[in-house]
Amino acid sequence: MTENLELAVQLLLVGMLSVFAILAIVTGLARLLIFLVNKYSIPATDPIKSPEDKIDPKTLAIISSVVNMATGGRGKLSSVKKI
Repeated sequence: MTENLELAVQLLLVGMLSVFAILAIVTGLARLLIFLVNKYSIPATDPIKSPEDKIDPKTLAIISSVVNMATGGRGKLSSVKKI
């Protein structure tokens, strides 16, 4: 019975150590990938805003009243962007 118990503990330790090692390798590679992407990627630029991006005041009033009705007066618009 002790041989079986020793084998079980040995398998448990080998399995746990192998899982730990694989997770450590995956974590290290993920950090390396993030570092390389942040170092060599082109920074994102803000799109040029055109006059068409402005929202009509009538549409803004409608959106505001819908939010007011849907939230029972507790909601507040912080920004509205055209997508």
